Amino acid sequence: MTAHSSALPIVAAEWEGTGGAAAELKMSRGQRLVWSLVFPVKGHRVAVTLPGVFLIGLALGIGTAAYNTASNILFLTLSLLLACLLLSGLLSWMNMRGVHWRLRPTRSWRAGHDTAVAVEALNTKSWLPSYGLFFDLRVRALTDATTADAQPVPKVREALAAAERAVQRGRVNLSGRLEPNGTTALEWVHQPQQRGVAMLELAAVGSLFPFGFLRKSIGTALRQRVLVWPAQIDYQWHVSAPATIGASGRRTAHAGGGDDLFALRKYQVGDSHRLVHWKASARLGRLLVRQFAAETHAGFSLLVDPAAEVWTRPEQFEVLCSFAGTLAEDLFASGRLRGVGIAGEPWCETRRLRDLEAFLDQLASLRPTALPRDGNAGASRGERAEPNLITFAPEGPRTVGAYLNGHRAASA
Repeated sequence: MTAHSSALPIVAAEWEGTGGAAAELKMSRGQRLVWSLVFPVKGHRVAVTLPGVFLIGLALGIGTAAYNTASNILFLTLSLLLACLLLSGLLSWMNMRGVHWRLRPTRSWRAGHDTAVAVEALNTKSWLPSYGLFFDLRVRALTDATTADAQPVPKVREALAAAERAVQRGRVNLSGRLEPNGTTALEWVHQPQQRGVAMLELAAVGSLFPFGFLRKSIGTALRQRVLVWPAQIDYQWHVSAPATIGASGRRTAHAGGGDDLFALRKYQVGDSHRLVHWKASARLGRLLVRQFAAETHAGFSLLVDPAAEVWTRPEQFEVLCSFAGTLAEDLFASGRLRGVGIAGEPWCETRRLRDLEAFLDQLASLRPTALPRDGNAGASRGERAEPNLITFAPEGPRTVGAYLNGHRAASA
């Protein structure tokens, strides 16, 4: 999903953003322009840079000297300086006019890994290029409401400092020029620090064109929620843990990656085209793919139980999420992952890559949960009668252990 926005002319953006009775008045284009300069749109800013401050100070000095000496040359110099400042503002407005932009973040974000965010810009002007554009981006973590309510209320200054630390900012600059009716793509490399739900925002689009005296920026409402997968973690696999396996080469009656044909099913997005059964598809008039029987000696299932009474340490719960995600990816890459599940959630058989990605999405937003413990506690916690089911439990203050058929199989 991508978000869209545009840098409209000052007049159109002003009427779109203000509303109210003033927007209903019939004004000429010049009156609308003057009104937009007096009451600018929220988020539209024109700031004076350090060279601009120097230029204004120089103009004040020359104006004072011209008034005291009545020198025509000094008055002409003052007029040129003021005209240069006004021309800078006018060209800056024309430079931003007709520029559109959108965000294209990558599908998967992972804590501790570089992630690319593409900012695409389109110039809809027919004969004027745009120069010197910059895009300010920021990523802020969305805290859990229940966790935030449980924390004591800090002071205002501490709360603002904590909120600022949770925000990561970046800027990408357009080095060349954006041709009329042309497009360009700029890439911002971002590294999220922790898993969870984050908000990606395009805070502002601005430019220093043409002379760098003024910095014009336009605030945008471009934002998109993204999921940050847990970081990968090192773990130790204990080969002494017994597993329930069949004889070598034995096939089971469920779909998998073996060599024996198991069944035909309807084609789904993400299936390999090499698995399409063309004869059956032509006969029935719809795409069908082949399913093969899986071997029993390489299948494991993962179950994560986020019980709040078990995982009382937040840092240990983060290790659990990273451990479960890393182990699931390694088993899936070797073709030994049958299914994954989270207690209290529907079970998922990992037949395709998107099934694994859905599990990682769940881990990204997983929080310790107080599930009911009654006569059907096993059903409420999602326990399954899998032959090679791996569960997780805390070991000590920070270590997390993985247990296979009641025996310790791995630790992280």
